[in-house]
Amino acid sequence: MFDIGFWELLVIAVIGLVVLGPERLPGAIRSVQRTMEKVRAFGSKMEAELNHELRVKELHEHLKQIEATDDIEKLSPELKRSLQELKDAAASVQHPYAKPAAGKSSSEAAADGDADNDAGGLEQQNAADSQTSSPTPSSPAGKSEDRH
Repeated sequence: MFDIGFWELLVIAVIGLVVLGPERLPGAIRSVQRTMEKVRAFGSKMEAELNHELRVKELHEHLKQIEATDDIEKLSPELKRSLQELKDAAASVQHPYAKPAAGKSSSEAAADGDADNDAGGLEQQNAADSQTSSPTPSSPAGKSEDRH
């Protein structure tokens, strides 16, 4: 990132030692390390978000091209891949609790998930509902706050 050699780092360390002193220098170094890690994490998160947005835009453009085409069989392989990805995303939205089976694509698992969705999906929904109906932390042990 920066073109800093050993001697430059040594000079910076000596200046830091003189300015901050031996007591505060380790804390300052840890603080700089934490800040650099936060900057890297932010950069990674922004990169992932931008890549996601670019992929969404690319899929949108491919969808426009697919809609403009009369024959789906004559689509390029890239457009076919995009179409399959959109179908898989639509299937996952329709069946959010269906677990894809090993060796199956998500669209096949979603098609098979119609029968399994009643059992597995309802169990997961009931588990989620039971977690939200637990006593709130503001009322101790679930007792009513209406004490007279």
